[in-house]
Parts: sequence; C-alpha cells; structure tokens
Amino acid sequence: MTISEYLCGNSYPGRLIAAGVTPSGKLIYAYAIMGRSTNSRNRVFKLEKGELRTEPYDASLVKDPSLIIYPAILKTKDCIIVANGDQSLNIKAALEEGRKLESAIWERTFEPDEPNFTPRISLVIRDDRFEFAINRRSSDGECERKVWFYQKAEGVLHVIHTYDGDGNPLPSFSGDPKRIVSEDNFAKTLWESLDRENRISLYVNEGGVETLFNAREGD
Repeated sequence: MTISEYLCGNSYPGRLIAAGVTPSGKLIYAYAIMGRSTNSRNRVFKLEKGELRTEPYDASLVKDPSLIIYPAILKTKDCIIVANGDQSLNIKAALEEGRKLESAIWERTFEPDEPNFTPRISLVIRDDRFEFAINRRSSDGECERKVWFYQKAEGVLHVIHTYDGDGNPLPSFSGDPKRIVSEDNFAKTLWESLDRENRISLYVNEGGVETLFNAREGD
C-alpha cells in the first residue's frame, strides 16, 4: 500500500518516522509531528545545516519543554539519526564512541507522560541499511526495547510512529515498522495524508532535497 492508503482513517499516528529508497533510487527519510494539546501544538521545525530541531512557535505559551523541544535529526560522520525526543543525543554519543544503537536505547525508557507513556522511536541511517528502534511500555509496565534492521531497497519505505490511533489514553504503536511502497515526490503526499486538524510539522529529505511544512506558519 502507499502512505496515503496506510494513514487513511488514522487521525492520530502521533510522531512519525519514515525511511526508504524511491523507485528512482533516491534515499528518502522523513519526520512528522502531530499534536492535540496547546503545549504540543505550539511547535515548529527549524532546519540548520541538515539538522532539525523543534522550537516553540510562541515561547510565552510553553509550559513543559522537556518532551516537546529536542533535536529531531542529527548527523555523525557516517550516520543520520532521526528521533522523536532527546534520545537522539544518546544515540549520537553512542555512535561517536563506536557503540551500537542497541546500547543507546538501553540508556532510556518510554516517555513519562502518564497515562499515554509515549514510545520513543528512533532511526539510524547507514550506507547500506536502516536501523529502527522503539522504547515502549509493556502490559506489565516495563520498558520493551526493540531494534529492527532493513536493507535499503528501491521502491520500499519503512514507517514507524508513536500511536496506533487516537484514544484516551493513546494506544502505543504495536508490532513492527510497516513496509509500504515508496514514491517519488513524497513530501506533499505525506503532508496531505496527515490529518489536517492534528498535523503540526513535517520534514522530508528526498535525494538531498529538503522540504519543510509548518502548519503554524501557514505551510
């Protein structure tokens, strides 16, 4: 299925990470955020030298920056890191020390935002593969940590997000990253596939071409 078909009917996937290779052979990776509360919706993406961070749209409205303001995309000499929280810093430090993604995610748990206990989702892009990871709360309250490895393949996109859909509390993403069809000119398609009431910002890098959407800025 395509990204439009996959997200159809899901009004709240939350924060979303996607990575793959387009049919024309271009590396593609994306990060999107959604929000329901005033604190969550008060965000925009800021891009500088290929690295991405979240910033408050209106600093006077920020109540708790700890879970909403963070570096979402960081780079090392050999890797690109995408994450839905400041675990991106743990991952970057681990990689630069010669450690693996698995080591970095053991340093963190899921987010402490009771009752949702939002999963931490992460991605490391290497020359030959994608490494996805999740820290999510299990049914017994423990932190379940998983890592998946995917070879890059033309026409294939892998997607992970924080929630299976809307709810109270929000249901955590279950199962494995979803394998779907990748598409050229992906940025606009993904933005239009996100629920208009809940989408906040989207970043897409397709073959080195960066596209940024910020709903608060009218994009």
